[in-house]
Amino acid sequence: MEIFKILSVLLCYPEQELVDSIPFIQERVKELNVEEHYLSSLFNYLQTNDLICLQENYVYLFDRNPSCSLHLFEHIHGEDRMRGQAMVNLMSEYKANGYNISVIDELPDYLPLFLEFLSICQEHEAYELLAASIDVINHIGKKVTKAQSVYAGIFALLAYYSPVLPQPLIVAPVRDMDEAMEKFGPNLEGVEPLLQSKGCKLCSVDHKNKEVNHVLS
Repeated sequence: MEIFKILSVLLCYPEQELVDSIPFIQERVKELNVEEHYLSSLFNYLQTNDLICLQENYVYLFDRNPSCSLHLFEHIHGEDRMRGQAMVNLMSEYKANGYNISVIDELPDYLPLFLEFLSICQEHEAYELLAASIDVINHIGKKVTKAQSVYAGIFALLAYYSPVLPQPLIVAPVRDMDEAMEKFGPNLEGVEPLLQSKGCKLCSVDHKNKEVNHVLS
């Protein structure tokens, strides 16, 4: 779906090429019958501010503010070891769909990258994956809204497109294993708490049976 590609582009670090393309993007948004009011403030912001200002504000919001990080698994897994396996699983999902990110200097869970991936999926698969990830996307969106950023419209639009309503995100697990063992102890199977499932909905599609499997949590 082209709208996911557009949102991916808008959510990337602003360069002059993006600023110059805003009139075209606005026109394309109209042609796609997208609810334009979600993006109007962002379009105006990108067209009326100096590039240096746009870039500084972007870095301050998304790169220096962990609560607004665009890396999805950071909000789900924190620093625990499950994050690495989730990255591997998501990378496998990309490769299974012919999406090669080896030339891109970003982690697989980078939201603009994920949205670009959705844009090449079949429509029903894109909606399945959006539904599976909407809890964490909406979680980031709330933080961006709290920061009073015009980028909040992107997250609101993604929630609008989601076939399911976003639910509160379970916070990232305790980062220190000793603290976690003292607080929670092992489960009945003796599994350490940082290795236990956190109920994450972010998942991939099994293309053999077309069912949603929780392999990214």
